[in-house]
Parts: sequence; C-alpha cells; structure tokens
Amino acid sequence: MKFHVYMLKSLGKKPITYVGYTNNLKKRISLHNNGKGAKFTRGRKWKLIYKEKFTSKNKAISREYYIKKNRILRNKIKLKYL
Repeated sequence: MKFHVYMLKSLGKKPITYVGYTNNLKKRISLHNNGKGAKFTRGRKWKLIYKEKFTSKNKAISREYYIKKNRILRNKIKLKYL
C-alpha cells in the first residue's frame, strides 16, 4: 500500500497551509474541499501544492511530523507556490 504526505494551500486572500498524510490522495483532497476533512480545513477551498510517496505508513507519519514542525521547510514549499 502507498501512503502520501501532502501539503495543501488555501485559496483565500491570506493563504495558509495544511500538511497531512493519506493512502488515497484524491479522496482526501475531495473530503477537505467538501468540509468533511480535518476540522482545521473546513470552510476553505484547498489546492494541492506538494506531495511525497511512501511505502510505509510509519515513514509517511514521520515525514508529515517533520514537515509540520520544520517551519523553514514548510515556508520554502509554501513560497514556491504562491
């Protein structure tokens, strides 16, 4: 099974980002955009700006945590797509 770590950017006036992991990327983004995803993402429209693929759930979770906590990396990815 494949797992994805992804970063979404909101489509509002002041863009914010969200980082998560999933085993079904298309379905997960659809859930976020339809208000059924994580509580933080509700009420906003999202665009996928970054993804990585992993063969292990543990590796995906570790990478998600690293990206969430590493503001320098997160901002570098975010600025690349603004």
